[in-house]
Amino acid sequence: MFCPRCSANQSNDIKFCTVCGANLQAVRQAVESPEAEKKFDWADSWVADMFRQAGAAEKRKMEIERILGVTPEVKRLNEMKAGVITSSIGFGLMIFLYVFMKGVSNNVSFEAAQILTRIWIAGIIPVFVGLGIILSAMVVGKKIVAETERGQNLPEGNGEPAALKAADTNEFISSPFSVTEQTTKHLQLSDRK
Repeated sequence: MFCPRCSANQSNDIKFCTVCGANLQAVRQAVESPEAEKKFDWADSWVADMFRQAGAAEKRKMEIERILGVTPEVKRLNEMKAGVITSSIGFGLMIFLYVFMKGVSNNVSFEAAQILTRIWIAGIIPVFVGLGIILSAMVVGKKIVAETERGQNLPEGNGEPAALKAADTNEFISSPFSVTEQTTKHLQLSDRK
């Protein structure tokens, strides 16, 4: 056996390399064990396990929502409602700050009063956040609802659309004429060579 550390040729019955002292018994066990031949598989790792658990949690959440009747349309409407509430809070905050700071600014210096009378502008932030939520619900939420409805029309199973069914020619109205009508007469009348 060759020592993996110093490449010295050693006999098979010794446990340690006579040159460098490497543990040859451990090397033999590692080489002979069936795990040494097994290649690394990401599917058996803790990372894959973490993603499987996250996917399972998402499936459980979706199943609970389905049982409770929370559809994507309901989620979209709730998102729009949250946007309206956020915008309303922003408007209320703007009004409150304007009135409150007008009253406070009478008792301070002119420079401080200039700043305090403009603090009501801070309420514009929740107004724009609420408008963004509403816009997202109207545009993105609508697309999600459409995709979900399209997905519900798919058959159960692999999530792929169903193949077209075979044509049923019995559904057609029979015609008194045929495409091949009188073609056999031409074949019979033609010269046979």
